[in-house]
Amino acid sequence: MRAYQNSLLDPSQVAVCLIDQEPQMFFGVEGASRNAILNAVTGLAKTARAFNIPIILSTVEAQTFSGPLAGRVQAVFPDVVPVDRTTLNAWEDANFRKSVERTARKKLLLSGLWTEVCVTLPALSAMEDGYEIYVVADACGGSSRAAHQIALQRMIQAGVKPLTWQAALLELQRDWANKDTYQAVMTIIGEHGGAYGLGLEYAQALVPASQQQ
Repeated sequence: MRAYQNSLLDPSQVAVCLIDQEPQMFFGVEGASRNAILNAVTGLAKTARAFNIPIILSTVEAQTFSGPLAGRVQAVFPDVVPVDRTTLNAWEDANFRKSVERTARKKLLLSGLWTEVCVTLPALSAMEDGYEIYVVADACGGSSRAAHQIALQRMIQAGVKPLTWQAALLELQRDWANKDTYQAVMTIIGEHGGAYGLGLEYAQALVPASQQQ
């Protein structure tokens, strides 16, 4: 199978940044289901773990304002300490930027709250420093539906590439013959893929175990 490494996501080339998925930031999300966003963020985190992709977790003023990173997300990477910041723009925090640089990856998948600030600002700044940015749109949320949509439009106009968490998962898998990650991907879809996950359970119940991949 050809690599298509310039146009498609490859696990060896990307890092995932999860920014400010904290209680205070979730409280301010409007125009989208908070549960759906948390499900998408958790699915994205598990995707990074399944493909051994470097993860950068970050919070803003966790002790004084926003609270800790959402427990369901932190539980995926219990040993990763979030980079806590004072800056709204994560890219302007030296520790966050150094964490990204240490991965030596130039393609970044960003997810965060809120889309119009904590995603847009680092996305645009990182692009200026030569990074290729993918925003996982359904793993982000804004202070209003309009704020989220306008922020996405602004980033897309600047060259950011939008996608969804499940699209990222399947693009990274690419081939069901990839047995190294097959079962992990099936598990993630079952846990976070909604109707698609239910469909997989249904299919697996009908197909004898000996015929399943």
